[in-house]
Amino acid sequence: MKAYYLFNEGRISRKDNTLKFVPTDAEGKVGDAKYIPIEDIETLYAFGALDMNSAMLNFLGKNNIPVHFFDYYEHYTGSFMPKEYLLSGKVHIAQTKSYIYNKKRLRIAQKLILGAGANMLKNLKYYNNREKDVQLQIDRIESYVTSVENAFVESPTHKVVESVNELMGLEGNIRQTYYEAFDVIINNFEMGNRTKQPPSNEINALISFGNMVCYTLCLDQIYHTQLNPTISFLHEPGERRYSLALDLAEIFKPILVDRLIFSLLNKKQIQAKDFDKKLNSCLLKESGRKIFMKAWDEKLKETIKHRTLNKQVSYKYLVRLECYKLVKHILKIDVYKPFKIWW
Repeated sequence: MKAYYLFNEGRISRKDNTLKFVPTDAEGKVGDAKYIPIEDIETLYAFGALDMNSAMLNFLGKNNIPVHFFDYYEHYTGSFMPKEYLLSGKVHIAQTKSYIYNKKRLRIAQKLILGAGANMLKNLKYYNNREKDVQLQIDRIESYVTSVENAFVESPTHKVVESVNELMGLEGNIRQTYYEAFDVIINNFEMGNRTKQPPSNEINALISFGNMVCYTLCLDQIYHTQLNPTISFLHEPGERRYSLALDLAEIFKPILVDRLIFSLLNKKQIQAKDFDKKLNSCLLKESGRKIFMKAWDEKLKETIKHRTLNKQVSYKYLVRLECYKLVKHILKIDVYKPFKIWW
């Protein structure tokens, strides 16, 4: 089973036990139909407008296949998620308590930031040892990480952190400093300030696109556990979003998204021609999206020797394991330790 990416507009329908996708171009011209066996599909990504009916959604739901939707501007707009099949009242109650009780929530939020910070530092140190001078950013981030580590230790120089917003402020400082190093690491492109809606240049466009894809990966993996994706600890839960996926994405964006961006741009696999620049915005063209998603799939299939399990696991499965660790933490089976790259 694998993810399928629908880059064109078109209609999707059921043909026996197969999905039938009929693409259309900008002029409305109908292309050749493509058939995808349902048992081959794990997730669908729709980057163009899809026409489908409720029977199609029922069919996808019965086969536990989520669909993630993106608009013309590459913004993530929402997901169709099948009915939860791993419901657990015990986990749901424990997860809710871990959010409601401020101290419990703060401890989990702290661990998430420390995991993200460690993975960002690992990226910077890798390039710093390869003649990319980002020592200034490394030193500043290490100082911020120390502040996060000591967030609940009272001293003459600072107060104990009492809210997630205070932790988020430190996280924001870490990430802003981290992004300052991108112009040193990446050749031939300039990032400047982080801009999102819309991205102002090629690097910002890739970050926004990659972060959305990472978010949907985390959402998919949460779905296969007993966690509720709407109850989070670092990001504030809100309507119409799966905020726990945002939490987990913080840990994996440096590992999966940023490393991929550095590689694709520095190896010139994605070039200026793969972007569409209009007024003050910059978006990936279809050619760029296809290159990124192909590299993304290959990355998720790569395996590492897991220190605890003592076996090879894929990058994709690492996200699932992070969910399991959170479940054990909120059930008081084990203390949560965020994933940190060691190589």
